[in-house]
Amino acid sequence: MRPRRRTTRGDLTTTVLVAGIGNIFLGDDGFGPAVLRRLSGTRESGVRVADYGIRGMHLAYDLLDGWDALLLVDALPNRGAPGRIEVLRAEPDCPAAQLDAHAMNPEAVFAAVRALGGAVPPTVVVGCQVASVEEGIGLSEPVAAAVPAAASVVETVLAQLRTRQEV
Repeated sequence: MRPRRRTTRGDLTTTVLVAGIGNIFLGDDGFGPAVLRRLSGTRESGVRVADYGIRGMHLAYDLLDGWDALLLVDALPNRGAPGRIEVLRAEPDCPAAQLDAHAMNPEAVFAAVRALGGAVPPTVVVGCQVASVEEGIGLSEPVAAAVPAAASVVETVLAQLRTRQEV
């Protein structure tokens, strides 16, 4: 683990891990990685933007570094019209799910972090309703059209998290 300074309310050095998750080989499930590719390349100190794809264990180990906040960018099934963007607070204390080293299940990742002795930081999800998660590379039209707006939402939420504003 790398040493980091914990922050206080209003401190602009709050540390945030922005994690794109999703399988690019399952259509709209690749939404998270697509959004991360749209984010500006320059990041201020204390922010890490990473595409975890389906590497749940990798994300679990990185969360052991003690981030102040986690911002997940992911596809959302069954939550309305395809392309609809939502911002949700995650519940990291959900019952444990089984971790699969070749898949990404946030509940399982959170359980792994706790099993490894870590704490799950406050977590916000920026998600998009999918049209299809069938095998295939590329996003559907409505989800692809939502990517630029989602990248803007991620930047806004990130700024709020950095200053510990309510999201």
